[in-house]
Amino acid sequence: MLEQNYRSTQTILDVADSIISNNQGRKEKKLWTDNEGGEKIFYYQAFDSDNEGRFVASKIEEHQRRSSKDKIAILYRTNAQSRVFEDSLRRLRIDYNIVGGFSFYERAEVKDVIAYLKLALNPFDDIALQRVINTPTRGLGKTSLDELAFRAKDFGVSFWEAISIITSDKYEQPLNLTARAVEALKSFKQVIEKLVTKITEYSQSDRRVSEVVISAIEDTGYANMLRAENSDESATRLENLEELVNAAVDYDKAEDNGLRDFIDHAALSSDMDKFDRNAAVTMMTVHSAKGLEFPVVFLVGLEDGIFPHARSINDPNELEEERRLAYVAITRAEKILYVTHAMRRRVYGEEMTAEPSQFLNEMPLEMIQDLSRGASWLSFARNSNVKNSKRAAQILKGEVETEKPRSTYAGKTYNSTDAIAEFFKSKKAENPASNSPKPLAGFDKLRAQATDQSTTQNPKSKIENGFSPGSHVRHAKYGKGLVLRREGTGDNVKLTISFPGFGQKKLIEKFANLETA
Repeated sequence: MLEQNYRSTQTILDVADSIISNNQGRKEKKLWTDNEGGEKIFYYQAFDSDNEGRFVASKIEEHQRRSSKDKIAILYRTNAQSRVFEDSLRRLRIDYNIVGGFSFYERAEVKDVIAYLKLALNPFDDIALQRVINTPTRGLGKTSLDELAFRAKDFGVSFWEAISIITSDKYEQPLNLTARAVEALKSFKQVIEKLVTKITEYSQSDRRVSEVVISAIEDTGYANMLRAENSDESATRLENLEELVNAAVDYDKAEDNGLRDFIDHAALSSDMDKFDRNAAVTMMTVHSAKGLEFPVVFLVGLEDGIFPHARSINDPNELEEERRLAYVAITRAEKILYVTHAMRRRVYGEEMTAEPSQFLNEMPLEMIQDLSRGASWLSFARNSNVKNSKRAAQILKGEVETEKPRSTYAGKTYNSTDAIAEFFKSKKAENPASNSPKPLAGFDKLRAQATDQSTTQNPKSKIENGFSPGSHVRHAKYGKGLVLRREGTGDNVKLTISFPGFGQKKLIEKFANLETA
């Protein structure tokens, strides 16, 4: 009786069993249920993450029209994935709640970076200043902040103006501040002034909103603070900030003040996040879903590097744990299960090819119904008769183009590789030897170097003396990554590489055993 499941249909259980059976250390057993048969699993291959979000929201709207009582869950591997689904649900005015976490724009690290941007646009914003003046920690304790507040009130000025006054070399009145605190205030002032300069450059040129957001994350020391923590929680917070950069890309080509629009969108989204705990739609990570059940479940982001996670994909034991999580996620569905993935995702604002999850290839294909538009990984895998056929492998690697979903928007867009390439070409940042767009580096200070070197070399191939900035590489442990910087010569060449899910790593090229991705 321990193998009986009182919740899911037999089809859902068979799909879950087909995945978990690939774990070597699992005892042989097969779940069964009195709920025989059931609908096939629904599969959708999205063009990109935004299209994935729109598909899920539209299907939820359909289900709610048919039955408003059914509870629906959207399950994802990492919290950072929630943003696109939140945005899509908001557009259709579908109420939802988030279990085990905050809405994307309510997360502390996201609000902190937005506060930095607000402060750079308006240094007299006392609320934004007080939020970030000691984040990262600058040694400004309560006594120092109380003294700053007192001086601002005494002078009748903003906190920013008070900082300018008391850090001036000409200011000679006694202060209840240590020399260290005064230096900390000077340092903070310099950080904001540097960000103000970036925003001024942005408004006077064709710089992108995403570049300014990266500056607010990197140049303020915020990202380094999280990297120094080196914990699972800090890694999750970094993923959220990477997703914030991805969100900013949508505003990169705004004709007016795209940065202001971006900040306003973040504030509006945060204000709208008044969740109804009784809402029919629940969003959560797979970890949070244990023990719960829903008539309809959407399992999203089924891509290698996301689910299974990049930190687990090359470790057999960790990969087995990822399969157990997939098993849990699938068996949360009582009647209907959707599985989705995207062919392209943004990483630090750069659109990169995504590979369908190996867990999809472990599912019985005859139990899956394809809802994709045009050719998909599933259609080729099914027609090949052999899962690992050459054609299916091409789809898995993103080497076969699929039909791009239609859009009702008539204006200029940048949601295809050709359009993106045209955009970068217009900025003279396109590599003349390649049809691919110039990648967006994770560090502003590395961007110029990456641009200079990648304009004379093919960023997708290994150059004679090693990998150039802009190259896509593959590492045995960290998977696919983007080379941001190359420094040194000969056997001492070091590469700074961004690996999705792992962050940035500095590796000695000679010993890294990198391959061209």
